[in-house]
Amino acid sequence: MRISTKGRYSLEALLYMALLPLGDYSSTRTIAEHTGISDGYLEQLFIPLRKAGIIKGIRGPQGGYLLGKPLDNITVGDVLRSVEGSLEPVDCVGSKLCPAREACIPRHTWSELYKEITDCVDSITIRDLVEAYHAIDNMEYAI
Repeated sequence: MRISTKGRYSLEALLYMALLPLGDYSSTRTIAEHTGISDGYLEQLFIPLRKAGIIKGIRGPQGGYLLGKPLDNITVGDVLRSVEGSLEPVDCVGSKLCPAREACIPRHTWSELYKEITDCVDSITIRDLVEAYHAIDNMEYAI
């Protein structure tokens, strides 16, 4: 399984938004300036994120976007599934249409891998990313 720029950039944009003071919102142009992600690409990414309720849009000339849920209620898995689709490593893991479903030995491996992936990404919240950001930002380096 490979996470595309959709997933990586969505998480980066959400982290930027999460670092804003509570209730503040930001335009895609501002997010683009601070993250290096193009404004047009952010607009495309925000469509499925809005549909999933992960972000909310504010209309108008001074409009923008803000997180649609508390930081603890948005997981990395929520974000990845909304922009990437299924996280299944192979199509047959979730499919009941596979004719060899019960006799397929490798399928067990793919199912276990899928379980580990989902357990991992569903256990990490946007708050966890914010805390990791602050931990890195507060590190002191000594030579």
